[in-house]
Amino acid sequence: KLMLDKNGWVTKLDKACRATKILCSGDDVKYPSGTYVMLYEGEGEIQLLAPIGVIRKTGQGRLEIDVDSKRGMFAIDLISTNPQNPMRNIRVIAPGLESSYQDNPWHPAFLKRWAGVASIRVMDMMATNHSTQMLWENRPKPEDVSYAEKGVPVELLVDLANRLGTDVWFCMPHLANDEFIKQFAMVVKRNLKPQLHAWVEYSNELWNGGFDQYDYAAKQGQALKLSNNVWEGAFLYNAKRSVEIFKIWEAVFGGDDRLVRVMASQASNGWLSFQLLKAPDVLAHTDVLAIAPYIAMNVPITADDGVLSAAKVAKWNLDQVFEYINTVALPDANRWIDENKQVADAYGVKLVAYEAGQHLVGVSGAEKNDNLSRLLINANQDVRMGEVYANHLKHWQTAGGDVICMFNSTQGWSPYGSWGLLQNYNDSASESPKFKSV
Repeated sequence: KLMLDKNGWVTKLDKACRATKILCSGDDVKYPSGTYVMLYEGEGEIQLLAPIGVIRKTGQGRLEIDVDSKRGMFAIDLISTNPQNPMRNIRVIAPGLESSYQDNPWHPAFLKRWAGVASIRVMDMMATNHSTQMLWENRPKPEDVSYAEKGVPVELLVDLANRLGTDVWFCMPHLANDEFIKQFAMVVKRNLKPQLHAWVEYSNELWNGGFDQYDYAAKQGQALKLSNNVWEGAFLYNAKRSVEIFKIWEAVFGGDDRLVRVMASQASNGWLSFQLLKAPDVLAHTDVLAIAPYIAMNVPITADDGVLSAAKVAKWNLDQVFEYINTVALPDANRWIDENKQVADAYGVKLVAYEAGQHLVGVSGAEKNDNLSRLLINANQDVRMGEVYANHLKHWQTAGGDVICMFNSTQGWSPYGSWGLLQNYNDSASESPKFKSV
């Protein structure tokens, strides 16, 4: 077990022990090659885990690493550290950015690519799903050794929104107490540019039994006797706690002019949207109904709908995939939009999408079918996928939908889903019909 300080830096290594930190990895590694600069405080020794380059000491607390990304993942090993002056505050800076990283921690190519979006929903950047955050003192902090576990600190998320000139959509951890919510809102109020809005949502998909936050909401709903039904208790608690969170933000901001208060529902269940908006006190503190109208093609091992099964779909060609999308999946998604727009209109709130895009993926073990996975990934690369997105977005606009957040920006495609509009930081628009269409 590693001995760590409050920010996660290693204070002492046992004999014959090393500590590894993976910086850039993946099955198809495409991070930038070049000369990285590593700055640090204290005393210790670093090695590369894989033979991807050469480390040179170029001054006190400064190393240069010539990296060839084609040779594998970028990971460093701390092999020794002085317990009296431990190696800490390690910063690994991308090529060419040593002189600017303190003033601007974001890569300029990243900022340029996403400039102009209407809103950024930072659910994954906050590590929202299965979060254990409860107390403000245990929140993610800028000085933490890594943001991979707790998420990106709110200070950086606000900074990103300011630099992009975009609204920012926060997902409050499901366990966070009132003081956490208050302090978080205060940081946003102090630092977010006044012309930008803070979107506020309670956690993520509290109707979804696959997440810890659903289990928590279900237990709270039962404890408060909101319903005898577990699932109903969960969504009623979602409504109740959402309103409590909205009121805290309203108090901090002195009103709701700079807030967008989000009540999220299940796209395929207009009844749930209706129940959430009519729950006590919700309408007085809610601005938008949010859904995720995915173009869904979830392929199980066995055909529970009489149509899709891994063995069957794996034998399809791309023409058959797009026939299913255009005759079943896309019409379903568009119908969900229409049904929820009717609910939103009935209660006088806007309809937005917290997530959207294609949802082609093997489920319940079907992700292990290599032929199926290859087919679905190829479908995401096909020019027709761009046409599907265009038709979907056109319907969203025609139906009167407001902000739509596509899930997600950049992520490698795999048997577990081809979620990224782009797969790598340096992909061009022409390499992703989805990205080009959006």
